[in-house]
Amino acid sequence: MRGGRSRRAMSDINVVPYIDVMLVLLIIFMVAAPLTSPGNIDLPSVAKSSQAKENPISVIVNADKTVSVKDTKSGTERAATVKEVANIVLEMQAGDGQRPVVISGDKKVEYDVILQVMDGLKTQGIARVGLAVKPKA
Repeated sequence: MRGGRSRRAMSDINVVPYIDVMLVLLIIFMVAAPLTSPGNIDLPSVAKSSQAKENPISVIVNADKTVSVKDTKSGTERAATVKEVANIVLEMQAGDGQRPVVISGDKKVEYDVILQVMDGLKTQGIARVGLAVKPKA
């Protein structure tokens, strides 16, 4: 042993090279991000909407948040609350299988009311639920 000193192992990790690599990768991604174009999303258009082929059950939400359920097949219409809509639709669908349900909402109705109606229908297991739209003139 030279000079009576012993060598001890260094327990620290040198992180400077890792920081350098991280900064280089960050710069590469920052430069490359604006160059990539986002994917195109083909959203449905109101002008391309089609009419329902079957006799749907119509759920009509008025501007004053009153709800009515209309069976287009028999012509019956019943007033309901948001919570009662799903049960009434299930009664109207009895024996006819899975007839579609179309929700028509006034422009002034809050989005939350429409979502509550849709959620109530989906929770009861009604699979075919859609929104009615007015085609552009």
